[in-house]
Amino acid sequence: MDKRSLPRFASLTLIALLSPPLLARGEGRLDPEIGQAQAVGTEHGMVVAQEALAARIGADILQKGGNAIDAAVAVGFAMAVTYPRAGNIGGGGFMVIHRASGEDTTIDYREAAPQAITEKSFLDGQGNADPQKSRDSALAIGVPGTVAGLALAEEKYGSGRFTLADLIAPAIALARDGIAVADDTADALPRDRARLARWPSSAQIFLKADGTPLAAGDRLVQGDLADTLTAIAKGGPRAFYEGPIADRLAAAVKSAGGVMTVDDLKSYRAIERAAVHGTYRGYDVVSMPPPSSGGVVLIEMLNILEGYDLAHDDAAQALFLMIEAMKRAYADRAFFLGDPDRVEVPIARLTSKDYAGEWRATIDPAHATPASELRPGHPTAPEGGNTTHFSVVDRFGNAVSNTYTLNFSYGVGLVAAGTGIVLNNELDDFAAKPEAPNAYGLIGYEANAPGPGKRPLSSMTPTIVLKDGAPFLITGSPGGSLIINVVLQVVIDVIDRGLDLAAAVSAPRVHNQWMPDLVIAEPGLSAGLVAALQARGDKVMVRRLPTSANSILVGPTGFIGAADPRTRGALAVGF
Repeated sequence: MDKRSLPRFASLTLIALLSPPLLARGEGRLDPEIGQAQAVGTEHGMVVAQEALAARIGADILQKGGNAIDAAVAVGFAMAVTYPRAGNIGGGGFMVIHRASGEDTTIDYREAAPQAITEKSFLDGQGNADPQKSRDSALAIGVPGTVAGLALAEEKYGSGRFTLADLIAPAIALARDGIAVADDTADALPRDRARLARWPSSAQIFLKADGTPLAAGDRLVQGDLADTLTAIAKGGPRAFYEGPIADRLAAAVKSAGGVMTVDDLKSYRAIERAAVHGTYRGYDVVSMPPPSSGGVVLIEMLNILEGYDLAHDDAAQALFLMIEAMKRAYADRAFFLGDPDRVEVPIARLTSKDYAGEWRATIDPAHATPASELRPGHPTAPEGGNTTHFSVVDRFGNAVSNTYTLNFSYGVGLVAAGTGIVLNNELDDFAAKPEAPNAYGLIGYEANAPGPGKRPLSSMTPTIVLKDGAPFLITGSPGGSLIINVVLQVVIDVIDRGLDLAAAVSAPRVHNQWMPDLVIAEPGLSAGLVAALQARGDKVMVRRLPTSANSILVGPTGFIGAADPRTRGALAVGF
């Protein structure tokens, strides 16, 4: 390979990615039911996504001379067609970009609350949180941001070789011609049938005449969505936020009992924000700032854990310390994080090494700390997976980590009639009332209260880890409140435990989010490790976690991609 084609990549010692996983310090961290990710190596570019058709579209853009941003935009639009339960143009998300020039940036295209939303919008008559309003009604629909976000990324950072229309064209063809239902979509439609059946416009697309869901091998044709994508290709993002499409979206939401208006759509803007930065054992960590909580919480946990020798601790102790870091950072998430345009978020303090040291001093290495004893912001005081992530890297030195979502699988379940657009139920990510949990069990306080135009706090954690200023690891995951901890474990498994990427992506995971005071462990974790955590005082529940850490590792001779085996049909593809 011509090394001039990778000018920004450091001369790294590439981990032996195709060798068997190194489990000497992590006994019991493979699950035969999940299986092992397949590592895919390539020299010129790599896309790893939860759906194979979209991944191949992105790789084709790279092969035609596009950069990672071009490919990511093409994948984003394609997955709105090929992975409709989470890929979307009716939701929103976050993109982290590392440019070959060495600059890092992010695109915030999170959904926004309509202007009619207030702090009382999701309460019942007695002033209590009403989950039906925030999860199952059209009141939960936020103003979609995906079209604006993908268009902004391409306008500012695309290679210039492609127009937006070029990048949308493959999605249009797939929507109009139809695709065979397969893999994850075939698995998901039976589970989500009732959610879709509530709305005739949705049932018409995803269910058969007798009300049963489309099954493996059936053809999913989305003509209205093809027309919508065609309009965006011709008119740019304004064709989505103004004019006939916006009129249809607003009418559909109003008819279903929601409050989003054409003015809400017209006023929506994607926002470029400075990335949050941290360091971990000589690596630079670049991640998403608020209104995503992901980057801040990830860096806070890594800072706490940097004070321990995880590479040499036994597996039980390393897991225990990781869980203690999770509790503390998620407590801070609940109290401090929200829309940075509406509340003051103490990012510098939460991501500082000194603050992590204060938290570390409260960890008893032999006994679990009860959640009730943690005081966020004052460490020394007494007291889905229904999102989708893809990673892209090109031969020029650019990298993209992108996570976007509808919140629940198929969002609120409503397709806006005449548009083909599946709409989100993202406003459940607000704290409807202090200490009232959302659908993922996360609690929040005033910083994340609902309000007109506010963006709800997210756990999405698209992340790029750099070594000597060049991309080393591109990762992220779906999974709601699980996401941040998934990214944490992939980073630690690669950097501290020395696992190859396929093993790191496949390894069974643990999760703790402060409240409820519970550790969730995947079935592949050995009984011995579970017992060791319980002996230290943790309550442990064993169950599968709906995550999918589609990741890329970069070395001096090329790229290694690993698609998470937890999702049927996920694919790593390069050229």
